[in-house]
Amino acid sequence: MLPTPVKFTVVAASAEGGTELNAFDNAILKAGIGNLNLLRVSSILPPGAKQVDKLEIAPGSLCPTAYGTIAGERPGEIISAAIAVGVSPDTYGVIMEFSGHCHKEEAEANARAMVEEAFAVRGLPLVRIIVKAVEHKVERCGCAFAGVALWY
Repeated sequence: MLPTPVKFTVVAASAEGGTELNAFDNAILKAGIGNLNLLRVSSILPPGAKQVDKLEIAPGSLCPTAYGTIAGERPGEIISAAIAVGVSPDTYGVIMEFSGHCHKEEAEANARAMVEEAFAVRGLPLVRIIVKAVEHKVERCGCAFAGVALWY
């Protein structure tokens, strides 16, 4: 079992590539987490985790990450990804991701609404929501990515 992360960084970026996988790789590189081994996790922010703007992790490290991503290959289509982090004053938080064929504002609103619902269902007090989103107009093969890297 991995230790419980104590830091988190919220990222979002988009990019083009020759294939969907290359577009994804280029988007995570642009987001600043492309040289890590992302371990996709679900939606709980560990208690007491502190937000840090810049990752300081060695390349190749295993990095638990909650993320939403979407790729597209139709020139001109709009794709977006958003991540929202709900923070509670004295316990764990909740992370929600959204991706779709929509504009950034719609992606942000969906991610925010999902956090609000998750807190309501859990009966947790919600003191702050951190949202980051990105919109991308596909040229040939594009990807939009938004995530929360959880680290130590």
